Amino acid sequence: MSSVVAGGVVDTQYGPVQVEVTVRGERIVKAHTLQHPSGDGQTDQINGYAVPQLNQETMAVQSAQIDTVSGATFTSEGYRQSLQSALDAAHKAGAL
Repeated sequence: MSSVVAGGVVDTQYGPVQVEVTVRGERIVKAHTLQHPSGDGQTDQINGYAVPQLNQETMAVQSAQIDTVSGATFTSEGYRQSLQSALDAAHKAGAL
């Protein structure tokens, strides 16, 4: 059985970040970004490559101890904070 848990919304200098994780059998099986900074071309371009990297690293590391994506420091930090809150909620619910 899978559990889907959303982390809190983290406001960054460039906009909000929110992460959702799907947990099955005490493992993160999917990480998905519900919100990330967007709106101008440069921000969209940066997050277009940063967000998939953050999602992939979450799956590989299975924790919020992920590296900052170069050029996307604020998004990376917001992602880590939201991810940690999602993982904390999953632990509290007994999913992890």
